[in-house]
Amino acid sequence: MVRKIWVAAAFVVIAGCGAAVAAAASWVGSWGSAPLPPSPGFGPGPGTPSFADVTIRETVRLSAGGRRLRIRFTNVYGTKPLRIGAASVALVAANGTVVAATRHAVLFGGRADAIIPAASPYLSDPVDLAVPPLATLSVSLYLPAETGPCTCHAVAMERIDVSDAGNFTQMNFTPKRTLQSFAFISGVDVQSERPAKTIVALGDSITDGVGSTPGANRRWPDLLADRLDGPGHAREWGIVNMGISGNQVLSDGAGQSALARLDRDVLSVPGAAYVIVFEGVNDLGISYGHFTGPLAARFRSLVPAHKATAAALIEGYRQIIDRAHLRGLKVIGATITPYEGAAYYSSEGNAVRREINTWIRTSGAFDGTLDFDAAVRDPAHPDAIAQGLHAGDHLHGSDAGYRAIARSIDLAIFK
Repeated sequence: MVRKIWVAAAFVVIAGCGAAVAAAASWVGSWGSAPLPPSPGFGPGPGTPSFADVTIRETVRLSAGGRRLRIRFTNVYGTKPLRIGAASVALVAANGTVVAATRHAVLFGGRADAIIPAASPYLSDPVDLAVPPLATLSVSLYLPAETGPCTCHAVAMERIDVSDAGNFTQMNFTPKRTLQSFAFISGVDVQSERPAKTIVALGDSITDGVGSTPGANRRWPDLLADRLDGPGHAREWGIVNMGISGNQVLSDGAGQSALARLDRDVLSVPGAAYVIVFEGVNDLGISYGHFTGPLAARFRSLVPAHKATAAALIEGYRQIIDRAHLRGLKVIGATITPYEGAAYYSSEGNAVRREINTWIRTSGAFDGTLDFDAAVRDPAHPDAIAQGLHAGDHLHGSDAGYRAIARSIDLAIFK
């Protein structure tokens, strides 16, 4: 009887060790970008591109490292199947060149090509490429047939290189043209050797990194990744940036509202344990702004039938909190940053901002709070961002502004 108990106990210990190993090798989101529907263009912004018989090469900056990776492709806004003729990944050196020795083909069910149905996401096979924390990854896609307007992320702050005709996924090429967007990719997952969790940043253009230096990874989520995934940390932290420029909590316009896209862009991210909610300024600016100039009619067309009152926005935040809690995520609320001087500023909208920020700080509704307002406001004029911390438009951060936001985050909030 004693021997049977000992054997059973040994089995439990072995099984427990196996579970620990499995947990340590779990898949987590290491990079992400929210897909957007095609657009004809707005003001100086170009319309959504399409591709045919070209290779596109995209650069993404990971956060968590791992021993394997997989790519999340997207055709969610496509109206016809998307054909991928070939795909590859490779590490990028500090000088920006692709490290040829690390280039690996990306397969789909063991095949080199794939057809992604209309309105669908698609997951690649795992790729046996070890990536260190904070690695830069090159993703190349050969698109042999006319794609139609792509499912893209328009404000990438990174460059896409587009080849001349042909498949260049396994070689270098001189770009025929360049774009600044992400196309047909929405995420990179890694299989970590160490315990790992992912933090998703749900936000607008301030999270998207507008105003930061293109290609330099100076968005505030990138700078948070620098702090969390630098040397000396026992856990791998994935930081997935799901900011969309122009996005609102309550209303569609620049993509679907935060409420509408929560399941796809946050709750479906592998390993997601925290979501930072940093949205609301566009709801206020569009609801209460006084628009003039050549784009006034366009902005007025975005004004919702029901204004974004403090009560409505607070209920929107509560919906995000409740839905995320159902999936086991902790929700961190960030105060709305000042915007006096911005094109859509109004005293009415600013009064609502102040009311909402008081609620975020004091209600206890969130699992934790971040005071981004306090991090960037001008102490002598607290309804405005301090000089040097905005990009000249009194709304978006400069590199220094995004550093101030990232440095204001108490890392102890993430466990």
